[in-house]
Amino acid sequence: MTTPNSPYPYQNDDEISLVDLTKILIHRWKAMVLVFLVVVLGALGFALMQDRTYHYTSIYEVAQRSIGSGSDAGLESPAAVVAKINSLYLGPTTRQLRDQAEVERLPFDVNVSNPQDTLLINVTSEASENDQELVLAMHTLLLERVEQNQQRLLERTRENLERQLERAERNLQAAERVEGLRAAEMLVSHMERVANLQDRLTQLNEGQVVQVAIQSLEPTGTSRSLILALGIVLGGILALMAAFLSHFASLVRLSLNDE
Repeated sequence: MTTPNSPYPYQNDDEISLVDLTKILIHRWKAMVLVFLVVVLGALGFALMQDRTYHYTSIYEVAQRSIGSGSDAGLESPAAVVAKINSLYLGPTTRQLRDQAEVERLPFDVNVSNPQDTLLINVTSEASENDQELVLAMHTLLLERVEQNQQRLLERTRENLERQLERAERNLQAAERVEGLRAAEMLVSHMERVANLQDRLTQLNEGQVVQVAIQSLEPTGTSRSLILALGIVLGGILALMAAFLSHFASLVRLSLNDE
């Protein structure tokens, strides 16, 4: 039997109390501070070495024609324009710019998209501030190709409408000389045709560049402050681990010396 003053029979000699843990941290504070500073300074250096990258966005609005009821449609669908840029323009433009800049590859990618239910084409790139001029040159060359193609399409559409208008005006002049019961109906029909073609001509709108390589307000990617904050957290964890590991190593050395 045990008495109140007798030691607990199952006491474990390997138990470590909170007091012992605190003593270890106090005794090993130099190792903790050293590890913490190394990790935090490493994180700070990494954050400062990181280039600040931004999104650069260019916007082009495709050439339009009226489809009635006050709504417009592109002479060419935005999806078709995006496909042309990716398939026909992007490769040659990239090679041209690489030759001009004398680099093996461009330090950024170019993404082309069409926001839903719009006639806009977005050209975006993510790059550092040092490459801003290169991004500007790339976007400018791409938009020039798009604009030239859209202008040719607009001119063909306008020429086609003008030919139709000439024929309609000749038919109207011929109808004005016709007499009889159906003369009035023919005259009204040709007048409506002429008016419709004139409206379609006046409602043709050229495509336009809305903006070129505009830099985003905030940098993209992991911010420097976040990297530093993660470094502080990691430094604190590694500092605690270093304290216990150094204490364990000292106990191992003492044990080996005793043997």
